[in-house]
Amino acid sequence: MAGSVGEFIKRVKQTINKYDLLEKGDKVLIAYSGGADSSALIALLYELRKELGIELFLGHFNHNLRKKTDEEEQFARRIALEYSIPIFVGSDDVRSYAKSNRLNLEEAARKLRYSFLKKKAFDIGGAKIATGHTMTDQAETFLMRLMRGSGHQGLASIFPMIEGTIIRPMIELERKDIEVYLAEKGLEFCVDESNFDHRFLRNRIRWELVPFIQEKFEPKIIPSIGRIVSILQEEESLLEKITTQKAQKTILYENNHICLDLNAVLALPHSLSRRLVREFILKLKGNLRGISFEDIESVLNLSEGKKCHMKKNLFLKRENGYVFLEKEQPQRIEYEYLWNGKEALKVRELHIKLEAKRSKKTQSKYLDFNDKAKAFLNLEKLKFPLLVRNRRKGDRYQPLGAPGRKKLKEIMRAKRIPLSEREKNPVLLSRNEIVWVQSLPVSEKFKIDRGTREIFIVSVVPSDDL
Repeated sequence: MAGSVGEFIKRVKQTINKYDLLEKGDKVLIAYSGGADSSALIALLYELRKELGIELFLGHFNHNLRKKTDEEEQFARRIALEYSIPIFVGSDDVRSYAKSNRLNLEEAARKLRYSFLKKKAFDIGGAKIATGHTMTDQAETFLMRLMRGSGHQGLASIFPMIEGTIIRPMIELERKDIEVYLAEKGLEFCVDESNFDHRFLRNRIRWELVPFIQEKFEPKIIPSIGRIVSILQEEESLLEKITTQKAQKTILYENNHICLDLNAVLALPHSLSRRLVREFILKLKGNLRGISFEDIESVLNLSEGKKCHMKKNLFLKRENGYVFLEKEQPQRIEYEYLWNGKEALKVRELHIKLEAKRSKKTQSKYLDFNDKAKAFLNLEKLKFPLLVRNRRKGDRYQPLGAPGRKKLKEIMRAKRIPLSEREKNPVLLSRNEIVWVQSLPVSEKFKIDRGTREIFIVSVVPSDDL
């Protein structure tokens, strides 16, 4: 829409107030490329700076991807002088970063640019970062993600504010509004020729698809998409709160491992289940790059005891209703020692040692039970030397308090001991009967009872001097 300079300033101010983007005393670092959008942004915020009570700074990142990038840097420095605004300039080798991190150039440039801006914002003293995104950018992003099959979260597109620090004051202005504003103000700006390269999907959407829709179907497609996105963002905020609440009960942290309670997740509405799986994967790998809709569904459909291989070498397994990261199959560790129970026994294969202590029951008023590192046994029932070895196929015993003998494999699974740890738990035997397995209860047969007079205490401690 065409309008006066005053109308554009009024609309930006309305957006700032509507989404609480700024408050008095804020420092604002403007992400300034020198292009049309960021040139309009600096002019609009400069007009409002006194009224809003904000302090402005410029941040320019030189991507070193085009011949004119050095000219654009000098242009940015000149604009900063004209407005009397401090400027911070950064640069990096985007091509090398993209190659080493397996990213496309656009994604690599964005990551490095935001990293630079966030660092400078912190240095300034907690400044907010203002970007020149418009409603047109939002519509183009929506159409890109729609064609890629993005879900609710992806279609919610560009938010007015993210992370409480990155703000988009012009998100309710179309690009044509920006062009009118720049013309009326007579403002200079740089033209990035890569924006006209039709090899990029966004540019084809900008110069081919959107004009075609506007001409043949709906002239107001951009504000129409803007309304859709606004609704999606409101719903997304609510769903995010619900997801966070449910994640606290379904995504669990135990022994430095993350697991997903899939039974609890499957009891929820399917749309919420998907979000929880996405949140689980996000916590596992730090991002959702390369994770598809099919990947999420494969986790939800994972059968008990089965595994699924997702992209980016992510292996997940479901066991006892829980889904966890399946690491490489642990290498089998073979060892066998005879132990007289007097001196400490070094188990070199595990980098641990077993220490023993004998104690009269009358002297042990308090026993500090800790199955992971200590066992208390009835000394009279033990026959020395004890055999200390790795677990073997077919191992069985009756854990303290259990109704009968069970396979060691099943006991470990029920105790949710990770596969990677099971080979590291030594098995202690007395005359071929299991006495204790580290991390599990002692054997019912060798427990301390009323008739016990002397206690044999076994402790597992690290040993670095092997």
